[in-house]
Amino acid sequence: MASPNARASKKQFTFLLIAIVVIGAGALGWAATRSTGGSEAIDPNLPLGTAQGFLMGSPDAPVKIVEFADFECPACAQFAMLTEPDIRERLVKTGMVSLEFFVFPLPMHPNTWSASNAAYCANEQGKFWEMHDRLFYTQDLWNTQSTSNPGKKMMGYATDLGLDMSKFEECFDSKRHYPNIKASGAEAEKRGINETPSFIIGGKKYAGSIPYDEVKKLVDAELVRVGKADTTAKGAK
Repeated sequence: MASPNARASKKQFTFLLIAIVVIGAGALGWAATRSTGGSEAIDPNLPLGTAQGFLMGSPDAPVKIVEFADFECPACAQFAMLTEPDIRERLVKTGMVSLEFFVFPLPMHPNTWSASNAAYCANEQGKFWEMHDRLFYTQDLWNTQSTSNPGKKMMGYATDLGLDMSKFEECFDSKRHYPNIKASGAEAEKRGINETPSFIIGGKKYAGSIPYDEVKKLVDAELVRVGKADTTAKGAK
């Protein structure tokens, strides 16, 4: 017969084993059910608003580049940081190109809705492109994997950009641009866009974070097609 001490030890071991199982199951349940990165659920019945492109450069530029991008897409951030600065400096500023940006929020990037919302609200105060740059250059600080509260980051960026915070917060919290964000995504799908970033140059679609030299070749070909090749500026080389 087991001694009282042995029976007590067995009881303690059984209790400890049960506790470990219960705690482990609870932890697994929490991990399975928690919201990934505090991501936002978008109402599937959200009404469709108006698709809006954000233009940089002259609307009369001979070549128009239309970009569809997701603020949480890593390849989009790569393009914004590595290629777009050259496009702005060498092509947009020389008057050859205009760049029109449409948001295309992808379902695997839930925080992109908050980012798009921030960009739309910044646009109300004339600072879309400043917010666009801040979001892409700091993507790793607010994306789904890094924060459960992207809105807090957006408020910080709005403050840094000198926006009227009462107006920005009212806009951001109201989510009044969500129907327009949805419409912008619908516009991308209507044009047959299924990858971000994607571009339309001269009526043709190009997918991926294409380098500046490739963009320049496409722009030059389009300038020839429209009979504006002589407008090529030195700074575009």
